[in-house]
Amino acid sequence: MAGDIRVSSQLPGWVHVTSGKVRDLYRPAPGSAWDGQDVVLVVASDRISAYDHVLSTPIPDKGRVLTQLSLWWFEQLREAGTATHVVSTEVPEAVAGRAMICRDLEMVEAECIARGYLTGSGLAEYRESGTVTGIPLPEGLTDGSRLPEPIFTPSSKAEQGGHDVNISFAELAASVGEDLAEQLREATLRIYRLAEQTCREAGVVLADTKLEFGRDRATGELVLGDEVLTPDSSRFWPAESWEPGSAQPSFDKQYVRDWLASSRSGWDRDSGVAPPALPADVVAATRERYLDAYRRLTGEELPQ
Repeated sequence: MAGDIRVSSQLPGWVHVTSGKVRDLYRPAPGSAWDGQDVVLVVASDRISAYDHVLSTPIPDKGRVLTQLSLWWFEQLREAGTATHVVSTEVPEAVAGRAMICRDLEMVEAECIARGYLTGSGLAEYRESGTVTGIPLPEGLTDGSRLPEPIFTPSSKAEQGGHDVNISFAELAASVGEDLAEQLREATLRIYRLAEQTCREAGVVLADTKLEFGRDRATGELVLGDEVLTPDSSRFWPAESWEPGSAQPSFDKQYVRDWLASSRSGWDRDSGVAPPALPADVVAATRERYLDAYRRLTGEELPQ
């Protein structure tokens, strides 16, 4: 437990295990209400990462958006027959709204990505070879083009500070087994198609999304875990301005990446130096993009 077996003073009944780029993980403390159950407390922070760095400047309300939007999607997907890791939202007051109690899954060591539109690393590969993770695509596609059918393009799961690498389906099957790879592809594309339709009805283009799955330790059931269909794990574009041929405006941290890559930041990505603090206007604009994604998709304001 990261060398710390003390119960958190802010989170009575929970012991800190680890911190990732954005989330902090806790296990039940001995003698607590959840002691003896295979659950974890997942807390989303306001931290933001870009270019494999966790930035020094948080984005207010980001943790609540990630958690509340994930919970909204988990409910839609549960009603559609997808098993999810959510157990309870009865969490300590200090993390109310940005935490959930979840099944402690045995996570699959792969990122499961569905793409319905061509952009990002998929576009870069397509321009070189006409493929994405080895899947041939039609000629003449450009940045933002809608694909004839959604495709499953897994990637390796990098350690913190590392970079995910796109892999072929054959490489995924060699890593996790043919049967599990087939299950992951089927589940990922099924969830993407359902979510893409939901987004379209809300005036949002779901360009691509990253999902993570795990096995229930008791039953072996394949379960959807982590966050789901948030601005951190998905590319959401406003449908009213979608036009292939150039980079699309988005409801995610692309705004932060663009600022870091601009001359305004003064940062050299290849320098090995950590990125600078974000200015107030970039923080405010990024926060509004997260909140706008929540509003558009759920039709409601973020709960206070």
